[in-house]
Amino acid sequence: MAVEAERVRKLNPAGHRGAGARYVLYWAQMNRRVDSNHALLYAVELGNALNLPILYYEALTCSYPGANDRLSTFILEGVPDTAERLKQLGIGYVFYLRRRPQEPNDVLYRLAREAAAVVTDDFPAFIARRHNAQVPERLDVSYYAVDSSCIVPASALSKREYGAYTIRPKLRKLLPAYLKPADPVRVKKRWRYRLPQDWHTVITRDNVAELIATCQVDHSIGPSLTFIGGRAHAVLLLRRFLTNNLKRYAHSRNEPAEHATSNLSPYLHFGHISALEVALAAEDYAADHEFSAAEFLDELITWRELAFNHARFVEHPERIENLPAWCQKTMRQHANDPRRPCYSAAQLLNAGTHDELWNATQKEMLLRGQIHGYYRMYWGKKIVEWSKTYQSAVDTMLGIHDRYALDGRDPNTYAGVLWCLGLHDRPWFERPVFGAIRYMSQEGMRRKTNTQAYIEEISDLERTGKDPYKVTL
Repeated sequence: MAVEAERVRKLNPAGHRGAGARYVLYWAQMNRRVDSNHALLYAVELGNALNLPILYYEALTCSYPGANDRLSTFILEGVPDTAERLKQLGIGYVFYLRRRPQEPNDVLYRLAREAAAVVTDDFPAFIARRHNAQVPERLDVSYYAVDSSCIVPASALSKREYGAYTIRPKLRKLLPAYLKPADPVRVKKRWRYRLPQDWHTVITRDNVAELIATCQVDHSIGPSLTFIGGRAHAVLLLRRFLTNNLKRYAHSRNEPAEHATSNLSPYLHFGHISALEVALAAEDYAADHEFSAAEFLDELITWRELAFNHARFVEHPERIENLPAWCQKTMRQHANDPRRPCYSAAQLLNAGTHDELWNATQKEMLLRGQIHGYYRMYWGKKIVEWSKTYQSAVDTMLGIHDRYALDGRDPNTYAGVLWCLGLHDRPWFERPVFGAIRYMSQEGMRRKTNTQAYIEEISDLERTGKDPYKVTL
């Protein structure tokens, strides 16, 4: 079955290359996987129609914003899984590791010279958004962006939604048409050409650290103590979540000490697994075991796709000028409220506050590259409370996410940060600094969750450097 037309955007007027075309080129920018990838499927559709093989191009450059050992390690750890799967399917694979700024930065354009068409990921944030705005006009062949990040294609919604309560009924109406497995990848013509060795880097599970040590990136931020990149680990995490946690997710998800969440956000962000296959797996498992997965599916679909909707319909999804009018009004009214205490960005980065619980959340970010979802709300609210201005609070949250979070630089990141200032929320009772924006307190966290168990867990993680919740194959 063909990829749904709603997922596909043609971003330049050029046609397919005829004479001289050797392949259809798929550029994996954000969805770094093979299976359940509509963009790759669309490239295969084109290749099969033109009787051409597929070349899968993936890259990692030393010059991307926030480049460091943590982010680079997670990406490279996924490469062996991708290479193995592509070889099975008969698809060519080039992984270009640009280690130093003086090395070529135009490999995509070189590969496109022999491509009948270029297909890539339609992603509304970070560098993929910028690439998809700038690259197509520089190519002389068709350039298609395909949405494989959302279950319901973002283009199926015609406007920016105000909140979960407005987008939820629209998604429910559309889901039956899209909540179905993606077709398997089947190429008519297998890859037979020699790969361009000047650009291709062979990456194994054993040489990732050695390769990253040769890259000019920030080596001060080490790999996550908890998460290992790649599809195999994503699939294992999903299986463990279904077996151990899905049934108790509804009542335990906001209790960090229970470890009832999926922990799949890093893998969803880097595209090692798709939201579609996670949703289908959860739906099937719950049906087979006769319980409801509604709460998990609402989080995965409604709230995640609300974030993508926000990113799609605003030019800069991370900026506070995109907050609703009521948020802007209350911030203006309380801009000069005294902040006591008031911490610098460096103090916050180094977990140097008076709040033991908040310090633990920041340390979790520094060590794991992720904060438990419920506590991340508290983490962000306190940064708002303790920063000189609302803008500096947002800058601090984004700066930490950009460098340390494995699920940062994502529509969910931007929506989550701005939620701390009222995005996708409603007005609450007036109070200093926050005005009508929702407030969260340490007392509330203590009342609702086992804060001491969490603090002790993060303290042990910091002391030992070993995470008992790390998932290994």
